[in-house]
Amino acid sequence: MPTAATNSQVTITDAPAHGRFEARIGATLTGFADYVRNDGLVTYPRVVVSRPFLGRGIGDRLVRTALDDARRRGLRIRPACAFVEQWIVMHPEYRDLVAEEAGDGGHGPGSGPGPGGAGPVGG
Repeated sequence: MPTAATNSQVTITDAPAHGRFEARIGATLTGFADYVRNDGLVTYPRVVVSRPFLGRGIGDRLVRTALDDARRRGLRIRPACAFVEQWIVMHPEYRDLVAEEAGDGGHGPGSGPGPGGAGPVGG
């Protein structure tokens, strides 16, 4: 069942065939958050928002929708994108979803630089 969240003109939907959540205004794709689901874990390698739509909170809505979906599915998350890592730092109520990496010394989002995504990001 597709997950959807609508806020203002932006609609966020799960597009499992593409492995991502997509943000659209009407028929226009304005951004996406890639994911890979595997063995009870979901990894978010990148969040991309098209330049003309930056500053509208689209990245925020994409990440919130993706993490709410992971929580509903009972999945742990791996934020492999710096935007997702920083979003979790700013929204600690989602910290419990982060999977602890073996040998990471308990470091998680906000503990230092991590791999980044590609393209403009943010909201």
